[in-house]
Amino acid sequence: MNLNQITLPAIDVAVSAAFYRRMGFRQIVDGAPGYARFECQDGGSTFSLHQVSKTADRGWTVYFECEDLDATVVRLENLGFRFKQEPRDEPWLWREARLEDPSGNEVCLYHAGENRRFPPWRLAAQPAD
Repeated sequence: MNLNQITLPAIDVAVSAAFYRRMGFRQIVDGAPGYARFECQDGGSTFSLHQVSKTADRGWTVYFECEDLDATVVRLENLGFRFKQEPRDEPWLWREARLEDPSGNEVCLYHAGENRRFPPWRLAAQPAD
């Protein structure tokens, strides 16, 4: 199996859709007013927005990997995006920056390279149950 798509809650799908288009994602479905779907620039994964009346106290976190995180953050800041965490190296060997979408979902932009799937503490192969 391969993860293809996730759905994020959005209080106002149109506003959130504009946010993600400005980030550079390609909108591939417009199910206004309650649904929108996007394609990631690399890898073919998709994500969607689904209208809700309110988001949970703790929203979702969506992770988008960037080959050049620092340049991506500068580009987005020049477009008016405001980050709540500037790029920094984390103890889990990822470099991350964070912002929120209009519905309060956390968006983590990161670069991990080989450490994304193969950190030094990765478990050895396990037999299937």
